[in-house]
Amino acid sequence: MGDAAEQTWIDYATYLTVEAQADRKHEWLDGVVYAMAGGTLEHGQLSAAVIGELRGLASGCGCRVFSSDAKVRVSATGLATYPDASVVCGPIERDADDRNAMANPAVLVEVLSDGTEAYDRGEKFEHYRRLPSLRDYVLVSQRRPLVEVYSRDAHDRWVLTAVGAGERFTLSALPGDVEVDRVYAGVELVAVPPRSVRG
Repeated sequence: MGDAAEQTWIDYATYLTVEAQADRKHEWLDGVVYAMAGGTLEHGQLSAAVIGELRGLASGCGCRVFSSDAKVRVSATGLATYPDASVVCGPIERDADDRNAMANPAVLVEVLSDGTEAYDRGEKFEHYRRLPSLRDYVLVSQRRPLVEVYSRDAHDRWVLTAVGAGERFTLSALPGDVEVDRVYAGVELVAVPPRSVRG
């Protein structure tokens, strides 16, 4: 989650007015507006690569892929946000209060960054899990070739599959698989400082 743009409470209708005139995107939750941070070049490359791979899987199966310009609204919690990529299978269901927000994504993707990783893994995923349509939540690392896929099983449990370089991942919502190496092709990963080993 970004920094709170304003600490004063605003209703969702006011948020929509502000958002329509803003030059950057904002999340809304419980009356607080949060400015979303701009991404790194690597973030942009990874987002574009994932979208390209998802489009390949989605073609011909009735699903559509969206970039981070598409807003998602979690009606159960009120969160309005812009995932790095999303997939809708079948007709788009629009949020009752916001015609520009989808309410039924089958796949959501977040490219992790230092400032958002804890939020994307924790609180944001808690919100996303309240979407009945959601079948896969994908986290993409900027530090090393690593894709983590959380898939909802038949018992409404979320099962994690983590894959790295030389491996492939699948999504329950889409046919086929994706090579991790294709997602990371040409991307200069963010350097990770070595961790000290404590004895």
